[in-house]
Amino acid sequence: MFDKLIRFVLHQRLLVILATLIVAGAGLFAWKTLPVDAFPDVTNVQVMVLTDAPGLAPLDVEQQVTAPIELAMQGLPGVAQVRSLSKAALSQVIIVLEDGVDIYFARQLVFQRLQTAKEQLPDWAEPEMGPISTGLGEIYQYTLESDAHTPMELRTIQDWYITPQLRTIPGINEVNSFGGFVKQYHVLVDQNRLLKYGITLTDVLEAIERNNANAGGNFLVRGWEQAYVRSLGLIQGIEDIEGIVLEARDGAPVFLRDVAAVKLGPETRQGAVTRDGRGEAVAGMTIMLKDQNSKRVVEAVKKAIPKIQAGLPEGVKINTFYDRTELIQACIRTVGNALWQGGLLVIVVLFLFLGNLRAALVVALSLPLTAFIAFILMGSQGMTANLMSLGGLAIALGMIVDASIVVCENIARHLSERTGSGLSRLETTYEAVREVARPIVFAILTIIVVFLPLFSLQQMEGKMFRPLALTMCFAMVGSLLVSLTIVPVLSSFFVRGQAKGADNAVIRLVKRGYLPALDFALRRPKTLVAVAGALLAGSLALVPWLGTEFLPQLD
Repeated sequence: MFDKLIRFVLHQRLLVILATLIVAGAGLFAWKTLPVDAFPDVTNVQVMVLTDAPGLAPLDVEQQVTAPIELAMQGLPGVAQVRSLSKAALSQVIIVLEDGVDIYFARQLVFQRLQTAKEQLPDWAEPEMGPISTGLGEIYQYTLESDAHTPMELRTIQDWYITPQLRTIPGINEVNSFGGFVKQYHVLVDQNRLLKYGITLTDVLEAIERNNANAGGNFLVRGWEQAYVRSLGLIQGIEDIEGIVLEARDGAPVFLRDVAAVKLGPETRQGAVTRDGRGEAVAGMTIMLKDQNSKRVVEAVKKAIPKIQAGLPEGVKINTFYDRTELIQACIRTVGNALWQGGLLVIVVLFLFLGNLRAALVVALSLPLTAFIAFILMGSQGMTANLMSLGGLAIALGMIVDASIVVCENIARHLSERTGSGLSRLETTYEAVREVARPIVFAILTIIVVFLPLFSLQQMEGKMFRPLALTMCFAMVGSLLVSLTIVPVLSSFFVRGQAKGADNAVIRLVKRGYLPALDFALRRPKTLVAVAGALLAGSLALVPWLGTEFLPQLD
């Protein structure tokens, strides 16, 4: 099998080079289109049900709202856990499902159960499902700043002008607002006046509801035209509210202003937002839809911000304080620096130990080609480029070039030893590659098998470390393909043999220290085994004293 592959590769060198260029182009395209994030998303599959319970204490919220919803969610297909949190005026029920359950299917099941649960809930309770997002959904945050506008005005701009425009961006699931004061119209009823006119508070509420709507009156035909009849009743301001008629007494209307005072006021709030010690601020947070490319979504948000800014009132400024792309770029920059620095060190080390610049460059070429193949395989599996997946590529950097080093060095050795034998360069290259092909395959498969236990990890551990293991396996597969295809082809063109038995200065220096140590070890095998066994036993004895934690502390 390997003999036929190697012979085909060496007899179709132009085809192999063209195929390599195509793979390089496809790998570059895969890298450009690969979803990029800072970290792998370890959030489990969950659906959150939120219910407002104004005026209720936590115990009442639990008894009247949380408990019926939580009971209704028991027994759903694929449910792993149902947990809840009852706070003052708010009920939160979280349904955690098994990994692999489609989030949209899960939400459909939860929605069906909610219809059943509503029969057990108070009439005013309206449970709703939370956004389709994860713990990494907060991708862009900003504040509104102005010296000429009040916190209420800034909050109104945020809620009614900025938020609707940001929600139109593909990939944005929700825009949350914080700080400032939510604008409300407060109707302050005077109880004495209610008693005077014999009007109840319920009458006031119903009158306001009835008078805040438009109504249609069909249309009138005038010649060739239709004139639609409209009854305009939507409240536009304080004057409209004050002019609402509650009832008529002896032909005289009783207006709302006769029994109550109407004024602007803020919604009761539970907290505030400050920034840089300059007092209150209004903040906005964009939430990304689950499984979206955070880099692209953030770029779309940043592209839309200048357009939104242009339509804001004079003096109002959007000031960004969190941008996910900064973290993404920092992570990618860290891994990228590790890759090119590692590649440079590989070239230097190969040149020093092989003593052959051409062979070193051929081996170094296997690094980007292997990375391109890994990117193609990552894209086919729907993986994201993050700190763990690209970190796996950086970790595998030294192992990636092992197979290419063996192939290239063996070709150089055969070319040196068979000088004048009458064999062509292709035949010599074929024999050299065939000699090491089987050991290379088994060595790389052994390395891949070492990472297989990582695929057995489940839940958060699996989501954290599986991208690293997959990327390393993809890189090793890519290094195997490169070492048996393009490396022999390039070596047949560029690699030259050296004089027999001619070691370079670095190898001679290493041998000067290594050969005496090897001779010493071979003459005292029992002593060496005893020392190694003692070191092994001592290291195992230290294991119980080692601390354990899931992740190191991060600053």
